[in-house]
Amino acid sequence: MHLETLKTFCDLIETGSFSKAATLNFITQSAVSQQVQSLEKRFDQQLIERGRRKGIAPTEAGKLLYAGCKDLLERFAALESRLHARLGVMSGTIRVATVYSVGLHELPPYIKEFLKEHPQVKVNIEYSRTDRVYEACLNNTIDFGIVALPLRRPDLSVIPLRHDKLVFVCSPEHPLANRRRVSFKQLTGEDFVAFERDIPTRKTIDRILKQYNAPVNYVMEFDNIETIKRSVEVGIGISILPETAVVNEVRSGLLRALEFTEGIFTRPIGIIHRKGKVLSPAAREFVKLLAPAR
Repeated sequence: MHLETLKTFCDLIETGSFSKAATLNFITQSAVSQQVQSLEKRFDQQLIERGRRKGIAPTEAGKLLYAGCKDLLERFAALESRLHARLGVMSGTIRVATVYSVGLHELPPYIKEFLKEHPQVKVNIEYSRTDRVYEACLNNTIDFGIVALPLRRPDLSVIPLRHDKLVFVCSPEHPLANRRRVSFKQLTGEDFVAFERDIPTRKTIDRILKQYNAPVNYVMEFDNIETIKRSVEVGIGISILPETAVVNEVRSGLLRALEFTEGIFTRPIGIIHRKGKVLSPAAREFVKLLAPAR
């Protein structure tokens, strides 16, 4: 049995697709199928459910094999990285999942700096909803995730990063656009473009609006910040967003961003990873860059 076969099996389970697993491993779909069959023959058990209309799902035996293989592959990758590190060369692949607002607007400078220092390392960034970042961490399909308002859970470790300032955002044509600051009282009854209700940042914003008795009219809800910004740009409504995520639009005149007269409001950002997970030297180095020792 080769490590390549185990990796192909893990990729198949994670992607739920023969074609995607084939692409990731530079082989044909037929070769993926043959490798799965060879594993099933070796262990004398069915590893994936057949006859499903959508995607691929592992059997109980497949789940057991996946968990063991994933751990084995990670440890081997970490060993490779340590051996390369002895030669002064950092290598390997870092897999990170992050929410859109952080990944698109805060990570790029760090990635650029890291790759300049370690050109042989690959950094794979996946942009996703908060719940899927947690799921990927727990399923061990990524090295670590970056989320807003990280939850303290017994099966996860949290590394605090920073706090994002939240600001009032509107189109340049909005009646409040030319003010220096805005109060929550002035938001009462305004059409509001929001994150979906299950997203942690939405819950924080709802709590602040309730605290300052500023009921708004929710007209649209989205699961990513880019769609919210586009909606605000065209005048569908106002919003409250992280300041770092609207810098480019404010600079180009597409949006206006104002602070609140009541004070400064923030949301914490943190790194999460499965508790007990062994990070590769490259992943540890990237975490150190993102969250230097205080």
